[in-house]
Amino acid sequence: MEALLWLLYLAVLVVLAVVLRKLFGKGGGSVTAEEPPAGQSCATCSSEPGRCLQECAMEAAVAEIEYFDDEELDRFRGRRADGYTDEEAGEFAEVMYTMRPEEVKDWLRSLRLRGVSLPDQLKDEAYMLVEG
Repeated sequence: MEALLWLLYLAVLVVLAVVLRKLFGKGGGSVTAEEPPAGQSCATCSSEPGRCLQECAMEAAVAEIEYFDDEELDRFRGRRADGYTDEEAGEFAEVMYTMRPEEVKDWLRSLRLRGVSLPDQLKDEAYMLVEG
């Protein structure tokens, strides 16, 4: 019986050590983040893991919201993407089709930061414009 208690005690210590290591440790391996090449901006980050993507995400999160002559879309703040009528989605389409394709990504970010969901009716087209 005493051996069983010692095993239970040991198991609890191992689990505690694993949890603490995951919470506060580096996870064992020494993975270093790569610095972006000199002169490279966050606009050129790729989908490869690394510090650059984290920096880009932080920069985008604190950047000032840019409007694309679409302030009227703020009235849809908090609306679900699947809750738009075709007429309302048409208002988004009107804005999207008056901008250059390279501006669409920034516009989508602006909508997201303002709490405005892009209507489901336009998502495929918007992402096609973003991907080029």
